[in-house]
Amino acid sequence: MLKLGLIGCGKMGGALLRGVEKALGRKELSVALSDVVPAAVEALKKGLTCSVTTGTPAQVAAASEVVLLAVKPGDMQALCKELAKVKGSRLYLSIAAGLKLADLESWLGVKQRVVRSMPNTPALVGTGAAAFAKGSTATAEDAALAKKILGAVGTADEVSEKLLDAVTGLSGSGPAYVYTVIEALADGGVLMGLPRATALTLAAQTVAGAAQMVLETGKHPAALRDEVTSPGGTTIAGLEQLEAHGLRNSLIQAVRKATEKSVQLGMK
Repeated sequence: MLKLGLIGCGKMGGALLRGVEKALGRKELSVALSDVVPAAVEALKKGLTCSVTTGTPAQVAAASEVVLLAVKPGDMQALCKELAKVKGSRLYLSIAAGLKLADLESWLGVKQRVVRSMPNTPALVGTGAAAFAKGSTATAEDAALAKKILGAVGTADEVSEKLLDAVTGLSGSGPAYVYTVIEALADGGVLMGLPRATALTLAAQTVAGAAQMVLETGKHPAALRDEVTSPGGTTIAGLEQLEAHGLRNSLIQAVRKATEKSVQLGMK
């Protein structure tokens, strides 16, 4: 049985916990919860069917083999220094943006193993994309466990820590880019006479379906695009306009700028 603690019972932490329970089954998981907002703990507790206890952050850590740190970055240092006083060694999995492994390890103490991760908001509906990096004392077994926890709500890939800022720029911020694409596609449909609700459904489902084709077929997006692009047809006419207005470069530059911002945040 996995003894899993969660400190910070917000949307992302709660999504990960529910995903792990679904993946493992309630009989293979026991959970300890803590949050500065008691109502958040109670709301999450009601949605779980496994064994659940609540308490202070120190009590949660003491009762857990793995602790998910899901508090705001600005609150992490004080929390970790409190957790450093707890006896024993355990794995801490942080989902706080911008906080480096070296800082987390320094605050938690040399006995603790740390994994830093960057999930994204589609984890809330079980289709997240996450990446993680293990700290200096974390083991291969710790990495496998982090992958299992994060992968319970989507995909999870191990990368070197220096690449986590790029992960932030791509998949961390990426849902916002895609929402903008969906909105724009729907607006185009409305411009051409479609009812708003119909246009939005068609746009969202088209994006979801195209993404699923990439994931399930393993084909390069360009190959899939060629399969629906007939000579002299409607699709190539639309693609010509996307190229003329710089969609590809705009998305590339969005990832670059968001990555640079993530680097800057980590320097503060």
